This record gives sequence, C-alpha cells and structure tokens, in this order.
Amino acid sequence: MQKMSLDAIGREQLDRARRGNGHAAASVFSGHEQVLRQTVIALTGGTGMGEHESPGVATVHVLSGRVRLTAGDDQWDGRSGDLIVVPPSRHGLDAIEDSVILLTVAKV
Repeated sequence: MQKMSLDAIGREQLDRARRGNGHAAASVFSGHEQVLRQTVIALTGGTGMGEHESPGVATVHVLSGRVRLTAGDDQWDGRSGDLIVVPPSRHGLDAIEDSVILLTVAKV
C-alpha cells in the first residue's frame, strides 16, 4: 500500500510553478502497464493548458483555486472540491487564480 498527501504535492508544485513558467506537474500514479494515470498539476492565475486532444476518459478534480475548462463554445468553472468530467473533444484549461488540480485519465 502506498499513501501520499495530495495537499503537500500540490503546495510543492504550486511553489515550482510560481518560481518557473506558471505551471508544474508531478505524476502520482502512472506507468505503462497501468490503465489509470493521475497527475497533480499546478497553474498560476492567468496561465493555462492550451487547447489539446482528450487523452482518454478523464476528470479534473480541483484541489485548490479556480479553473475554467473550455471545449468549443462550452465552458465549465470549477473551484476547490469540484470534479469536472473532461469532454471527449479538444479542450483547454485556464487558471482563474493560482490553482492545483488532480487530472485523472483512464487510457482506453
């Protein structure tokens, strides 16, 4: 069994994002043999992840801050504690304020 603190990882990544280019990430569960991949991503306010293809079935769990997920003309705002289901189309994610998310992807 393995245990980790997403809060601690999020604080560390947000500190790295603030010192760097506005974003930082750390894999917390992954591997070639795994179907599930989880990554803690920190974004400073006003930065984001440009539009990209959906990597599989995915969710964004907002650990702290506020984010906006956009896909075409649709958008979803999330704040700490919210879970957003990522659409299976091109999409982007922007941090409205300094934010930490847990991206969960199931490769299909």
